[in-house]
Amino acid sequence: MGRPLSLSLDLARYLVPRRKWPGRGKLFPIVLMLEPLEACNLRCVGCGRVREYAKVMDRRMSVDEALAAAERAGAPVVSVSGGEPLLHPRIAEIVRGLIDQGRWVYLCTNGLLLREKLAEFPRHKKLCFVVHLDGTEKIHDAITQRPGTFQKAISAIKEALRQGFRVATNTTVFHGSDVADLKKLFRLLTDLGVEGLMISPGYAYESVPERELFLQKEEAIKVFRALLDRKNGFRFYDNPLFLTFLRGEREYRECAAWAVPTYTVLGWRLPCYLIADRHTQDLEEILDPALWQKYGPGRDPRCAGCMLHSGFEPQTVLEAVNRPWALLRR
Repeated sequence: MGRPLSLSLDLARYLVPRRKWPGRGKLFPIVLMLEPLEACNLRCVGCGRVREYAKVMDRRMSVDEALAAAERAGAPVVSVSGGEPLLHPRIAEIVRGLIDQGRWVYLCTNGLLLREKLAEFPRHKKLCFVVHLDGTEKIHDAITQRPGTFQKAISAIKEALRQGFRVATNTTVFHGSDVADLKKLFRLLTDLGVEGLMISPGYAYESVPERELFLQKEEAIKVFRALLDRKNGFRFYDNPLFLTFLRGEREYRECAAWAVPTYTVLGWRLPCYLIADRHTQDLEEILDPALWQKYGPGRDPRCAGCMLHSGFEPQTVLEAVNRPWALLRR
C-alpha cells in the first residue's frame, strides 16, 4: 500500500506553479485543518483542544460553512479533526461535499465510533480514515483515560480495511514514551496493512497542565532516531525530508505553519494549528507575510521547541518542490 500515486500527482500539479516561494510568491495553503466541532468522547492526557474550546463544546459547524472554508482555502488536502469529528451529526455530508470538490480527505478519529459509522461514508480513493493511537493497549488506554479504547480502535481499523476503506494512523510521541512499545505498535499496524504511519512530537499547549509530558528537542531527536531507523521496516506516511528533520539530520530556521491553516467553529486560528492568540474570519490575515515576522523559531518563545508536522512538514514539502535534489540527501 502506501500514499496513493494520484495524491502525489495532484499535489505536484497544485504546488509546482507556486514553487517560487519564499520571497517572490504569495503564501498559500497546502492542507486545510478543518475542525467542524471541538467536542470529544475522550479526555486524553495532554489534549489542548478540550480545554481551549471548553466554552463552545456545543457548537457544530454547518455543512455549508465547512465547504465554504474549504473553497476559501483552496488546498487539495483537507484534514478533518476536532474534537472527535464522528460526533458531528452531518460529518458524512461534509466529507462527501469535500470529495465532490475534488479534495483528498483525511478524517482523524480516535476510532471509538468508526465501526458503527462506516456505512455512512463512501469507499472513495480520496477518503482516508486516520486513527490516533499513542501506544499498545496498556499505554494507549492510560493516555485516553478509558479502558478498552485500544481494542475498540484496532477492531475498527480491521473492519474498515476489510470493507475496503483506506486507513492510516497517527501517533504523538511524548516525554517518557516507551520506544519498544511504539515499535511493537508500529509492527502491529504494519502487519494489519494500514496505508502508513504518521508520527509527531507532542507540543506543550499553554492550556495543558501536564506540560512535563512534552518532549524537549534534544530528547525528541534521540527518540525519533530510534523509531525512524530504516532497519525497522515501518512505512511512515510523512514527507521523507520531515523524517530526517525529526531525526535531527536536517535543520529548519523557518516553519510554514501558514500552509496548514486551521478553521474552527470560532473561525480561523491565528496564527496556527498550535497557537491561537485569536480567531479571525479572514484567511488573508494568516497568509500575510508580515504576520510571520512575529511567529516561528527565534521570534516567539512558544515556537522554540516546536517540531510539529503542521509547521515543519509543509516546510519540507516546499523544499522538495523548490529544491528536488534535496530528496537525494535524505
